[in-house]
Order: sequence, then structure tokens, then C-alpha cells
Amino acid sequence: MLLVLGACALAPLAREAAPAADTARSVEWPQVFDGRRLRPLALSAVEQRFAAAFPGAIGRFSDGERLLVLREVRRPTRMLHPAADCYRGLGYAIAGARLERDGQQRLWRCFEARRGDKRLRVCERIEDSQGLAWTDTSAWFWDSALGRSAGPWQAVTTVAEVDVPVAGIQE
Repeated sequence: MLLVLGACALAPLAREAAPAADTARSVEWPQVFDGRRLRPLALSAVEQRFAAAFPGAIGRFSDGERLLVLREVRRPTRMLHPAADCYRGLGYAIAGARLERDGQQRLWRCFEARRGDKRLRVCERIEDSQGLAWTDTSAWFWDSALGRSAGPWQAVTTVAEVDVPVAGIQE
């Protein structure tokens, strides 16, 4: 699952016009998300190569139940793309795409990604420095590119495995 998410970051083939010169700045990632302590996870070699060109920073974490990928984005970029696109590119079928509100009334775009016996629940959102939020990366891109939103922005993707019932056993 961790490698899949890393490969998702490589899905866009388009390159930015200018290299990301500001990737060296360190980011202080949150230690807690939704009341759960975050445990940092190393980026894979593929994720590290992608992060080197990303206009911001990428961190990968576990909260004990979910994988979280946090991206601090410092300027508008097409390198921030919908998670559903990258999962499709990796051979997953996407089902049940919908908007959902969590317990804090934050809006998320969620879907189920399936490949073979593996089922994942993926949710994502983007928030700017003023608290404005998007569930659609294209809407975020245009708002940020046209100056209607101020960065830096934080993009959050959560991934949780969905339990698959054993054949013949009712839940």
C-alpha cells in the first residue's frame, strides 16, 4: 500500500516549467492528526525522486489505522493531482466517489480503490493558509494560480485498508 501511494505521486507526466528551487526548506509536520499521534514513515526511493522536483515538501505517516500523505505546496502546480487518477493509473478500479463530512465538519473527496482482493478507502482535501478548503485539485489549482487563495497549502490524502468479508461469512 505504501509503495502504491508513492507511485501515485509519479502519475503526472507533465513537468513544471521551472524546477522547484524551494524544496530544501524544512517543514515542521504535525505530530497529531484527528487526535491520533502520527508516526513518520520513510519515503521510498521513487517518492524521494518525485519530491525532489515537487514545489513543496512531502511527508508520509501512519496514525496506526491509516496511511497519511501530507504535502506542503508552496506554489500552484499541476504536480498535485487527484488521487483517483494515480490509482487508476496503477490498475485500481475506482468506485463510490463522493463528498463526505468528517466529525469536524471538514469536507473530503473519498472513493474506494480496488485491485484484486485489495480494497482501499482513500480520502483527500486541500487547505490554504486562511482555512479555505478544496476537494477538487483542479478548482484548487485555478484558485491558487489566479491569486484567489494564499499558500502555502496543505494537501492531505488518507488511505485505509477496507476489510473484505470471507466468503460464506455474513457480517
